[in-house]
Formats: sequence, structure tokens, C-alpha cells
Amino acid sequence: MRFSSILSATGLARLVVAGPVQVVERQAQKLRIMPLGDSITEITCWRGMVWDQLARAGLASQVQYVGSQNSNPQDCRPSTADWDQHHEGHSGWLAIDIANNYLTNRLKTTPADIVMFMLGTNDVFRGRRTSDIIAAYSTMVSLMRAANPKMKIIVDLVIPASFNNNAIQALNARIPEWARSLNSTESPIVIADCYTDFSTSDLRNGVHPSLSGDRLIASRVGPLLLGYVRKALGQ
Repeated sequence: MRFSSILSATGLARLVVAGPVQVVERQAQKLRIMPLGDSITEITCWRGMVWDQLARAGLASQVQYVGSQNSNPQDCRPSTADWDQHHEGHSGWLAIDIANNYLTNRLKTTPADIVMFMLGTNDVFRGRRTSDIIAAYSTMVSLMRAANPKMKIIVDLVIPASFNNNAIQALNARIPEWARSLNSTESPIVIADCYTDFSTSDLRNGVHPSLSGDRLIASRVGPLLLGYVRKALGQ
């Protein structure tokens, strides 16, 4: 809780508790980070591990996760007990559906300065074409920049799966050139390579990361996020 000091009529200092408007203003000053995705965002622990990286860097008080969800389905217990559990991860969601039906409203109700996402696994499992998934990525970037022209974007290469992995590899092969084609100085796109060195032993059910998989994802996403945060804060 923040306190402000003002002088009373007698010249003595007194403390006044910040009101709702002041609290909102304080929160609005924090850098807003949206973890966006499907179940690999919702029901896994890498979000908490990335928050630990922010905390160790002394940045946790200056940032917040945002999203319509506020949950910890895996009962993740990172080092930071009070880690921010907000996110926009939804089990079963397709990149195509997020782009066409959901993202505009999500960015309106929970604005963001940075979006980090891994999407495409469910699209692949349901037989969507690689070109259609990439088109959905492009639509999402357009919507993000319409909501915030200075949006910073982290796109993860999709982690492998124990089936349909050839289609995941095909999608990942397209992502680097796609990102380069849309990259801009004002709204950069960087890629977190969450595929390389990720093996099926890092999966707990053939699809979702185990603890070791979460650690790998966090090790690839966290440094890129820290770079964005430090630059935004002038550090």
C-alpha cells in the first residue's frame, strides 16, 4: 500500500492512504506483459519461472502480467510466492480462432505493452494448414499493433509433440522469415527458440511440458522478456 504525506493545518505531517484512483494510476504505470496461448500457457509452470527471473533482476515491482485469466492450475510454486498469475492462456484454443474471434476484445479489456505467445499446437492437431496458421499470426500482430503501436512481441517456436511433429516442424520453419517480414523498430518481434534441445522426455503427456520442459521454455523466453523490460524502463 502506498502512502503520501501532506501537512495538516498545524504543520504536522500525517499519512493518507492512497485512494482507488491513485491505486489504478500506480498500476497503470507498470509495464504490462500478456502471456498469450493455449494450454501450454495456461496449465504449465514456465510463467512462474519467468516471473522469478523478473524478480531476481529487481524488476517485479515495475511489471505485471495481464489477461482475463488469473489462475495456477498446476499448483506451480516458483521462488516468488506472490508471483502474478494473470494470463491469457486457454486450453484447446487455436491461433486461427484467437486471431479471428478473441484477440481484439482481450487487448481492449486487458491492454498490454508486451505480448509473448506460443500458438499453433492445436491448429496442427486439428489439421489446419501451415499457411493458415502463419496468416493467423499476421492477423494477431496487426491487432496487437492496432491496440498499441509500440507493442513488443515475443513469438515462441512451438515445442515438439509426440505425434504430428512433422507439421510442428513445418510451422517452426516458417516462423523466422515471417517474423523478419513483419519486424519493425517501433514494434519489434523476437523469436524464442523453445524447440531446439526440447525432447519428448521434457513432455509429461506427449503434449505439455514437464518440469524440465517448463525450465527450458523459461530459459528461452525469460532473457528476451528481460531485454524488452529493461529497454522500456531505460535500464
